[in-house]
Amino acid sequence: MKILLASDHAGFDLKNKVKSVLIDEGFQIEDLGANVLVSDDDYPEIMLPVAMRVLDDSENTKAIIFGKSGQGEAMIVNRFPGIRAVVYYSKNDDIIRLSREHNDANILSIGAGFVSENDAIDAIKLWISTPFSKDERHIRRIEQMDNIQ
Repeated sequence: MKILLASDHAGFDLKNKVKSVLIDEGFQIEDLGANVLVSDDDYPEIMLPVAMRVLDDSENTKAIIFGKSGQGEAMIVNRFPGIRAVVYYSKNDDIIRLSREHNDANILSIGAGFVSENDAIDAIKLWISTPFSKDERHIRRIEQMDNIQ
């Protein structure tokens, strides 16, 4: 599985720390930016390519995105049918686990201003390792989400 990373200025430092950890653990990582810290960058232009890339190969690609709260970043990518982004900003393993088991979340949005580096890394590892349950009811609900006109 390829894992895409992206952040605006507020998530820049945490993204780079997470990137190092994931590479050290053998994950295939692609950093879609920001590649330099620009204090007034705009997260929509950074996050749109992430959504497009996940949609291009959703079976083999997941993404982790970073912002101050993670909310705006998730809102942008969730505009696309087939994208299911969940926001993480408070230590709660159930949120992470259920986002994968029940919703087959393919993007994890981290609120870098509200979590420690260690909590973010723990949440990311749990999110990556938790499989989708493939229960019929969850598949049905995901199809309903993806078919909203």
